[in-house]
Amino acid sequence: MKRSLIADSLLPIYDKVAAGVRISEADAVTLYGSRDLHALGAMANLVRERKNGNRASYLLNRYINYSNICLLKCQFCAYRASRRDPHAFEMGIPEIVEAVRDSLGQGITEIHMVGGLHPSLDADWYLQLLRELKALDPKLHLKCFTAIEIQHLSQRVFKKPLEETLTILREAGLDSLTGGGAEIFDAGVRDQLCRGKESAEEWLHIHRTWHQMGGRSTCTMLFGHIETHEQRVDHLRHLRELQDETGGFTGFVPFAFSPDQTPLAHLRPAGGLETLRNLAVSRIYLDNVDHITAYWISMGLPLAQVALNFGVDDLHGTIMEEKVFHMAGVQTPQQQTVAALESVIREAGREPIQRDSHYEPVSVR
Repeated sequence: MKRSLIADSLLPIYDKVAAGVRISEADAVTLYGSRDLHALGAMANLVRERKNGNRASYLLNRYINYSNICLLKCQFCAYRASRRDPHAFEMGIPEIVEAVRDSLGQGITEIHMVGGLHPSLDADWYLQLLRELKALDPKLHLKCFTAIEIQHLSQRVFKKPLEETLTILREAGLDSLTGGGAEIFDAGVRDQLCRGKESAEEWLHIHRTWHQMGGRSTCTMLFGHIETHEQRVDHLRHLRELQDETGGFTGFVPFAFSPDQTPLAHLRPAGGLETLRNLAVSRIYLDNVDHITAYWISMGLPLAQVALNFGVDDLHGTIMEEKVFHMAGVQTPQQQTVAALESVIREAGREPIQRDSHYEPVSVR
């Protein structure tokens, strides 16, 4: 997009982005308020091309949601259950191991595993699970647990300090942390949506500690509920500041809130334009995070393909089975094939690259 076609109100920001200069929080709020989606996409793509050229990546992975039984009762969550709820479930270790064994035969390189804050699973259960999964294939990357799960394991299950708990989990096979549970960092929003969950400071502390131990993780945002543009920018600011400090985030994965099966079903979900706007602004603002992922589970593969022109350079993975968003009413498929992911990438004019869990190329097809 030519500079002459950029609206005057966006030109100062466009010039910063073109020159590789960091934008401010005020700039990001301005971008969120802009109706010129084409200009946002053009700016986001300047950053994408500078960081990743014409490549777009995907991952061969499988999701494991080991249980939805959870001590918390977050307003936005349709996944959690109490033990007696009819939709409650809990996978046994042999069942999980067999599912992963089957997926290894299909070429996966990562297990993405999260669950609820289970009231009775003990430390030995978690350690046995990690060890048995790693024993299937030492090269299999175990990306497990959200920050609130780690806090639960530290305080209630292992009853050990955070760093000691993380060390024990890493020795058992944990390779990286998931970015889930960040939601929106604003304290007022968290008080309404997920009272009792870890605070923003606790989420950031857990990831900071893991990064300082040499670990890597992703970071996330749950958008499209009760948050304002200013609160989104504040969320991104916290992520950018921690990345300046540690460099431990491999990628950013924003999720659009799905309200249908939650107590917030009266809210209007974020549409395609707002999803693209959020991805573009995130790409522009998070100048120190190398990769932006379009999470096709929440937005659908067709919109994720469009997002490749709004700063996105990654379409996540094959996934195979996902419960959190689908129990909230999302109607997207449970999995994608490599052929489908590569097809939409090529159709968008990008070069498909299979990646590993740290966004490094595995092979070029």
